[in-house]
Amino acid sequence: MDEVYQSYLDLEEKIREYDPDLNASRLRSAYEYARQMHGNQKRKDGSAYITHPIASAEITAEMGLDEDAIVACLLHDCIEDTKATYEDISKRFGSTVADIVEGVTKLTRVTYTSKEEEQVENLRKMLIAMAKDIRVILIKIADRLHNMRTMNYQSAEKQREKARETMEVYAPIAHRLGMQKIKWELEDLALIYLDPLGYSELSAKLEMRMKSLEGFMTSIQRKISSRMDEYGIKAAVFGRIKHIYSIYRKMYSQHRDFNEVFDICAFRVIVDDIADCYNVLGHIHDLFKPLPGKFKDYISTPKANNYQSIHTTVIGTEGIPFEVQIRTREMHHTAEYGIAAHWKYKEGLTSKTAGEEKFAWIRTLLETQQDTDAQDFVQALKIDLFGDEVFVFTPQGDVINLPAGATPIDFAYAIHSAVGNRMTGAKVNGKLVTIDTALSNGDVVEILTSGASKGPSRDWMSIAKSSEARGKIKQWFKKERREENIIHGKASFEAEMKRNNLRLSDPDMDDLLPVILKKLSFSSLDDMYAAIGYGGLTSVRAVNRVREELIRVKKQDREKIQTDKLASAAPAARSTRPIRGIMVEGLDNCLIKFSRCCTPVPGDSVVGFITRGYGVSVHRKTCQNYKNARARGEDEGRWINVSWGDTAGETYETSLKVLSRDRGGLVLDLATALSAAKVKINSLSARDLGNGNALAYVSVNVKDLEELSALISRLEVLSGVTSVLRSGAET
Repeated sequence: MDEVYQSYLDLEEKIREYDPDLNASRLRSAYEYARQMHGNQKRKDGSAYITHPIASAEITAEMGLDEDAIVACLLHDCIEDTKATYEDISKRFGSTVADIVEGVTKLTRVTYTSKEEEQVENLRKMLIAMAKDIRVILIKIADRLHNMRTMNYQSAEKQREKARETMEVYAPIAHRLGMQKIKWELEDLALIYLDPLGYSELSAKLEMRMKSLEGFMTSIQRKISSRMDEYGIKAAVFGRIKHIYSIYRKMYSQHRDFNEVFDICAFRVIVDDIADCYNVLGHIHDLFKPLPGKFKDYISTPKANNYQSIHTTVIGTEGIPFEVQIRTREMHHTAEYGIAAHWKYKEGLTSKTAGEEKFAWIRTLLETQQDTDAQDFVQALKIDLFGDEVFVFTPQGDVINLPAGATPIDFAYAIHSAVGNRMTGAKVNGKLVTIDTALSNGDVVEILTSGASKGPSRDWMSIAKSSEARGKIKQWFKKERREENIIHGKASFEAEMKRNNLRLSDPDMDDLLPVILKKLSFSSLDDMYAAIGYGGLTSVRAVNRVREELIRVKKQDREKIQTDKLASAAPAARSTRPIRGIMVEGLDNCLIKFSRCCTPVPGDSVVGFITRGYGVSVHRKTCQNYKNARARGEDEGRWINVSWGDTAGETYETSLKVLSRDRGGLVLDLATALSAAKVKINSLSARDLGNGNALAYVSVNVKDLEELSALISRLEVLSGVTSVLRSGAET
């Protein structure tokens, strides 16, 4: 009988020990198929390649995995290294096995090029996110463990590369899965190649002390066993020397010499039930002096990966400290094999039901360090096995993590805002795709850019999934497209106002808008429109603030409004006390405001409007808002007669819109003309309307209509000016 077949028979026997219902013919079929597919392939040591899948399967059998997992492990390199396909494996052994094999293959193709801590963390997370079935990771760990056991046949460069991957990725994954036994072996095997001199020196020193250490462990073990027998406690007591890497790490992290590391030995007491765990603890503390602060009860408070045990550090009669771990047999199996320990038929699981749904708790431990803080643990629960993340590669092999459902747009902006702004297309796994394509774990994404690109489209805002991408797109529009933003923002705001049966032309808006703009931290309507246009503010929020302000003012001044309304029914009695040059029929000492929509000045025919909480607002009778309100027949009782009184010494702010050809020096010429007219300039700005036209906004203080008319005449004769209009004028 050849050695390879004998290895397979040993594997089959090992599985039968914990799975008497094993379908041996199916397992043998998988072995024969794998051997046939790998054919004459050889390993570096010259042995047949099939020996590797068998050895990896033995490791998964030690974990106690189910039949599908063992079959998949035998086949785990078939898709990667042979002509076998997913479809063929699925047809022969079922879709579950094929999915697992494909998952392992996908993980095998992940490269680890960056040595930065953040990059390594992303790779760990990617390993988890890509493995929809936890058995994929367990098989991959078994595969890596056997490869590390036979690494001495590889080149020195390959040894260091694989050892670094093992230390930075696979050992931490095993740790997070609670697989301490495998984690320790992976670390020790990796250390052989990462620091061969350090490993050799430490091994030699341990060998020199081995005789005394074995004597010490035998002595302690006898003391504990004798006490257990004396009190009738059924217990198994084991002593062990801590694995080499843990001693190595302690020496270097604490800057100690080997002779200064005392707690090299550790003991385990395995009992039948939890009550005995605490009973044993009392006896241990009676036999040896406990060290303060070195006691941890992981039975009453298990670690995130379900690890349970009592840890206590004590000092023996020789003055040497050592750790004692006390646990039940079930706890011990969990501590050794972690998640794999739960893959047992005795718990009622079958190969059909041993899927991810039976291990929902896994999601709380895969990305949760045993010593993580509470905040990180809650976050791990929240993200539910990174269900809200996707991990993709740049063409250079760097990992980028993005929200689930992310598109090439998100990827481009994750690289750099300039890449996103110049993006014209994208390739995923070498194929051209649309920019709204949802990315999957493991995709290699390449962004196509052009210096002639006009920048992002507004549609990208709804396509992008990451806040980073949306934020960068907003910034681009905020900076590069202000006039376009104003147009889009105004249209959106007015549509939302209409949907809520509100109108900017309502007389109340004239007084409310300045208050609303101030509360939203904008200095003008255009600023607010621009913010809505580039996405810095939603039209819904802006209109909600308008509605809230209307409700607040209406509630606050309901009684005052009722009182003011009496003015319209009172006998006509002209006030003799003008306020700010305005006399209000039937009212004295009321607050006077000049409407911003039409900015009246002395000489204009005016009318008053009783506002909600802002006194009387004065409008020109030619004001379009006034005309619209009267045409609708709304608020008839709130319109009141007003007239100009003594305005000597007063000036009044008014606004003009100057339409002109777009030309250099326009603003300077306007400023010069205004200055020559000797009027106070409050503000002056201009913007390009496109098609060679420009629009300037002018706010000045004048004494009356005559001075304003003279000013308009000055502006109309300026080069390129086609018209000068007052605010609120009919067009």
